[in-house]
Amino acid sequence: MRLRVTITTLVAVALLLGTLFGSDDDFPVGPFRMYATTDALDAPVRDTRVAALDDTGAALDLTETDTGLRRAEVEGQLDRPDLPRLLAVAYERRNPDATPLRRVTIVVTWHELRDGRPTGRTTEETVAAWER
Repeated sequence: MRLRVTITTLVAVALLLGTLFGSDDDFPVGPFRMYATTDALDAPVRDTRVAALDDTGAALDLTETDTGLRRAEVEGQLDRPDLPRLLAVAYERRNPDATPLRRVTIVVTWHELRDGRPTGRTTEETVAAWER
C-alpha cells in the first residue's frame, strides 16, 4: 500500500513541476503547449512542401510516400542545413528505380490571413536547397 501511495505522490509531484516549469520536450509530465496556444488572427499561416527536379528535368513534389517523412517531421527539422540532401537520399532509397534527383528544395508558402480568414495572397520562401 505504501509503495502505491509513494509512486502516486511522485507522479503527482512530477506532473505539477512539469506543468509549472516544463516545456513540450518534457512530455508526458510537461505541458503539451502545441494544442494550448493560438496564433494571432492576422498572422500568416505556413504551408511547407518539398519540391524536386530529377535528371530528366521533371518537377516533383515529394510526399510522405516518396520519402517516408511526414510534412510535420520536415517542418520540425527546417533548421538542419542538410535536410534537403537527406530527403534526396530517403527518396532514392524508397524509389530505387526512379530517375535520380538533381535538386531538392524546401519551400514555405505563407498564406495571409485577415481576421482568421485567407485573403488569397501568398508569399513563397525557399528555406533550404540541395543540388547534385
